[in-house]
Amino acid sequence: MSKWKRFTWTTHMKRTQQPSMQEAEQASLNHEILTTWRPGETLGEHMERRGVSRREFNKWCLKMIALMGVATVTGGVSNAQEIADKMAALKRPVVIWLQLQECTGCLESTIRSYNEEIGDMVLSAVSMPYVELLMAPSGDAANAALEEAIKEPHILVINGSVPLNDGGVYCTVAGDTVEHMLRHCAENASYILAVGSCAYFGSIQAARPNPTGAVGIRDILTDRTVINVPGCPPIGDVITAVIMYILTFDRAPECDLETRPLMAYGTRIHNNCPRRAHFDAGQFVNVFDDENARECFCLYKVGCKGPDTFSPCPIVKWNGGVSFPIQSGHPCIGCTELYFFDRMTPFYKTLPNVNGFGVEASANVIGAVGVAGAGAAIAAHAVGSAIHYKRQHMKEEANVSLPAFGDAPGSPDKETEE
Repeated sequence: MSKWKRFTWTTHMKRTQQPSMQEAEQASLNHEILTTWRPGETLGEHMERRGVSRREFNKWCLKMIALMGVATVTGGVSNAQEIADKMAALKRPVVIWLQLQECTGCLESTIRSYNEEIGDMVLSAVSMPYVELLMAPSGDAANAALEEAIKEPHILVINGSVPLNDGGVYCTVAGDTVEHMLRHCAENASYILAVGSCAYFGSIQAARPNPTGAVGIRDILTDRTVINVPGCPPIGDVITAVIMYILTFDRAPECDLETRPLMAYGTRIHNNCPRRAHFDAGQFVNVFDDENARECFCLYKVGCKGPDTFSPCPIVKWNGGVSFPIQSGHPCIGCTELYFFDRMTPFYKTLPNVNGFGVEASANVIGAVGVAGAGAAIAAHAVGSAIHYKRQHMKEEANVSLPAFGDAPGSPDKETEE
């Protein structure tokens, strides 16, 4: 790769003065020239011409490499510089981004990441001739752009579910059902990504009673491998990492039985949760904003679905790695899991039968029986401490009082799970 130079056209404009109309037009033209890909240009050459230093580019590549988990899933290739060079040598591929029955949140998650380079780099790395939320053309011009793009091999990214009831009339584009549009765009696709829980299984639209007959992409493209990147929405960095993995290694990442990439969905939130020690110690939040909540105790009792949810939220986090729901004080709702809206609701009810470790037989049962079965003195001491804490400071209840949802303050459901 040629030497990298730092250059931005904004440095030629005085920040203390408003630019003239002519200067603004010239600045816009310069920006368009910098951001437009040249024929045969690689990603590295394009980034260099845009003023991205080699150091900045490598830093971004390292972040993608970490997210892709290449040390364990690329057949031994673990040289970071070698992989960064592969990324730099990429020619701009075509990505078609369909938005079906959905809320635009998944694409918003990608382009509005706290770290702006994520959205900028993924858009720079690919050509997206058709993406309804971002593209300037509309009407016939948009349809023509789509038809031209699907003639060549492409990566097909889909947000949203597909409604099947009543002939699919609940979601149409240019008078065509999204089911027909999806099948048409998938014919020549090299890879197919279902991004977001709507595309995964239908999400909220598919929840009972499912009036539109919403289904996920894999229920339509049954003869194709669909890579699922679930979440409501997924973390933008994860979407980017999956796309960059495919571009860098020209193959799909290793996936679980639900075809979710293991690099992102290979471990439970519960395993990496910063509140896990409190779970093991039997220290739970019983009512939102109680003293236990202020102490950042475990949110299991107020409905956290982390023990049954596979997602990288505790590791990657949101808003540039600042936080994620559990860290911010709200229980996980399990949005990366299949049929979560039916399986995980009510969201604030305790998930049943989750086994604890060390100091308890289960998260709902803490008793003297655990002492007799523990055997070792250390284990007995830990159990005894947990029991003492429970008796003095905690009121164990399976359900919580939520005045905002119609519950009487201070009168939670008295039934506990045995």
